[in-house]
Amino acid sequence: MTVLSVRNLQVEFATERGRVRAVDNVSFDVSAGEILGLVGESGCGKTVTGLSILGLIPSPPGQITGGEILFGGRDLTKLSDKDYEQVRGSEISMIFQEPMTALNPVFTVGAQMTEILRLHRGLTRKQARAAAIELLSLTGIPAPEQRIDEYPHQMSGGMRQRVMIAMALSCDPKLLIADEPTTALDVTTQAQVLEQIVGLQQQFDMAVVLITHDLGVVAETCDRAIVMYCGEIVEAAPVEALFARPRHPYTAGLMRSLPRLRDEPVDRLPVIDGMVPDLLELPSGCRFAARCENAAEDCREKRPAIDGNGHAVRCFYPLSAGGAHD
Repeated sequence: MTVLSVRNLQVEFATERGRVRAVDNVSFDVSAGEILGLVGESGCGKTVTGLSILGLIPSPPGQITGGEILFGGRDLTKLSDKDYEQVRGSEISMIFQEPMTALNPVFTVGAQMTEILRLHRGLTRKQARAAAIELLSLTGIPAPEQRIDEYPHQMSGGMRQRVMIAMALSCDPKLLIADEPTTALDVTTQAQVLEQIVGLQQQFDMAVVLITHDLGVVAETCDRAIVMYCGEIVEAAPVEALFARPRHPYTAGLMRSLPRLRDEPVDRLPVIDGMVPDLLELPSGCRFAARCENAAEDCREKRPAIDGNGHAVRCFYPLSAGGAHD
């Protein structure tokens, strides 16, 4: 069953230099019980896509200028602020990048959690506190009866992120959006937080959109992955197929640059040459053409459409299994 359908989403921001289209005709579906990875480097539009689903694009300067976000039979882009408040937190929740800024430093963890529970689930103060303690316990926080009365600064980064997960799950949402949930955490804590999210996703049978720049995280946790570049989707496939046979040169370049054990020592990791184009001065053809070793003349003149069932790619000359163009 499809939980979320994003269709031809366009998001623009007003800047001093003109209007920037940060998300350009992005379309994808998320099914119940599925973990979908949105992956790409900083500035590719993945976080803006996540914020758009929750209606959290700052306006001004941002604005959804086209497309639909279909959830529960409704187009979220057409909801009033009041109606969106009923959806946000109760049916769709989000784990933000930096828990120290997402949590209010002047209120205890318990005060912030019980406010959500009382607002969306109509619990009494006593019931909300008991539910909050249970959620903290569920997310692996030791001594939740004491921790609930602590302030965010009294907790470690990993513990604050667990509080964010507990808050996101407090109303049993159908869809969870996790935006770089392991940013600024050490490797061990990252693994624990990811394991927590996957375990709770299976327990609650939620759909999850996991936003990350880390391909290792995608390989470890996601069922399907979408690769974004310059505001658009360049490749979308089941994770196993994507890693076994990346078809877009950008995806292949990202995978080559991953640190790994190699037979021969190397002086430096492989890199993708060149720079991401300025969103205000995008080329008329393929947005990756200037950085692609195999770009032809038509790549620089015409913009490729995304094509393919199951494993879709935006490229005139997609790669074959051996890494060469088809």
